[in-house]
Amino acid sequence: MFGVAIQAANARAAVEQIEQAERAGIEVAWATMNGAGGADMLPVFAAAAAKTSTIHMGTAILHTWGRAPVIFAQEALALDQLAPGRFLLGIGSTTAFYVERSYGQEYRKPLTNLREYVIAIRTLLREGAAEYAGEHVRMRARLAATAAVPVMASALRPRSYALCGEVADGAISWMSPLRYLVATALPTLEDAARRAGREAPPLVAHVPIAVTADRTQAREWARAQLAMYARVPNYQGMFTAAGYDVSEGYSDALLDDLVVFGDEATVAAGLRRWRDAGMREILAQPLVDPSDRAGSVARAFAAVARAREG
Repeated sequence: MFGVAIQAANARAAVEQIEQAERAGIEVAWATMNGAGGADMLPVFAAAAAKTSTIHMGTAILHTWGRAPVIFAQEALALDQLAPGRFLLGIGSTTAFYVERSYGQEYRKPLTNLREYVIAIRTLLREGAAEYAGEHVRMRARLAATAAVPVMASALRPRSYALCGEVADGAISWMSPLRYLVATALPTLEDAARRAGREAPPLVAHVPIAVTADRTQAREWARAQLAMYARVPNYQGMFTAAGYDVSEGYSDALLDDLVVFGDEATVAAGLRRWRDAGMREILAQPLVDPSDRAGSVARAFAAVARAREG
């Protein structure tokens, strides 16, 4: 499936953008924590469910530390009942800075935290009841109904891809060059699933895109809008593993392996190339023209919809 990241200033605008994505022929509307200007995306998706009929909606991602597993499961159940078969839950353990500053919690053993959340939420949704006693999750809970909502997790380095292969319904990447996803992430995901005796879940490739024929302009947008990740240690380690040095920022070679850009047809073909490389689902993140935000989003949506046609 080909999807897009919703990037709106507030909840009402986010609902309108999801409607716009459905009209454009987009299969999935994904949203990060800031997809609605910092407003909670789950009520936004509930409102969008009432105004749409075909588009899937997914979180990429919600932080584990911000909700108890039973709350995640209850909210996923509600969205599945409002939009049957159309909701995808993506969760992640985020960074120490965010957890300690925003949630006032100690950031420890993030992969253990993520594993326990995925297992607990999936069990509750599929079986309707769960008892769990781990380091981060302790609960005895029951739901009024079950729901086959996919529970996916964010992944960056090999250990998180292995976790997704073992217990999750998908792995969601971000800021990862195609070279890294093909050579490291996908084989790790598939090997972990094989060792766990299960079918490998999809790798959702979160890909920045820029619909412009001006390559220099596209690289400028990317360097400005993605700058922070070159300064984050976890991402620096991933870039190094992929063969790129970001100590002085993003090289042209890295951006060519990370961002899909060009005119509408070129972007569509580029996204299909990622799919053909083994990425079973694509999450396109539009890089916006600061002087024409609405136009750049519309052009990005058109390119993603076109990718589906090929």
